[in-house]
Amino acid sequence: MLKVTDVQKVFDSARGRYVALARVNVEIKDGEFLCLLGPSGCGKSTLLNIMAGFEPVTAGRVECDGRPVTAAGQERVVAFQDAGAALFPWLTVEENIRFGLRVRKIPKTDWDDIVTRYLGMVDLDRHREKFPSELSGGMRQRLQIARALAVEPKILLMDEPFGALDAMTRRRMHAFLLEIWQRTGKTIVFVTHDIAEAITLADRVAMMSVGPGSVITRLIDIDIARPRAVTNPRFTELFNEIEHLLEPDLARSEAH
Repeated sequence: MLKVTDVQKVFDSARGRYVALARVNVEIKDGEFLCLLGPSGCGKSTLLNIMAGFEPVTAGRVECDGRPVTAAGQERVVAFQDAGAALFPWLTVEENIRFGLRVRKIPKTDWDDIVTRYLGMVDLDRHREKFPSELSGGMRQRLQIARALAVEPKILLMDEPFGALDAMTRRRMHAFLLEIWQRTGKTIVFVTHDIAEAITLADRVAMMSVGPGSVITRLIDIDIARPRAVTNPRFTELFNEIEHLLEPDLARSEAH
């Protein structure tokens, strides 16, 4: 379980103090798919970076299975929106995955099996000798996810990974990610500002208020069986409910 307790994050600069997060609390169960949803600039990525161990907290604590999170750890990996920047352009598809295995000191005798398994899982096996520049945006994201999963993390932290993709590719990536999640049983924390994306993917949606002093204002259970269709009346009900709850924060965000 990933547990965030009374987390505060303050940034100091020449312009003064900025309270990005104020007393954020959430518990994420093993195997859960949780979406962090809120307006742009509300601190979603900051919270994700704290969960990853990339950013220290100013106050409060983050725990993974009861152990404090104070730095990056092998049980947590991050997938970013710009997969091209996250991948090594001078390495092939296969070599990008092998690099992660080398860093994690996974026995070299296991590499071939691991690479074949995860390239097959993301349907990139026939592209293993290509370079990232030869792949489409969706394929680069699949490679980034394969590289993350190949090191066998417990938790996958995803920072708007499909934000730069076109609508059709994004829908395909939603289906792909859900299939991978159901096959692997990983815990996923997924940042988005897209209400429909959150409803499509999540078990629960954690709604974050606009900053400064952002908090998680509400946790909403998405009580729709998968696969979820936007034509489902319950989908529309949840969309309208969440949109209504976000409206005051969106107005505040636009005012700033």
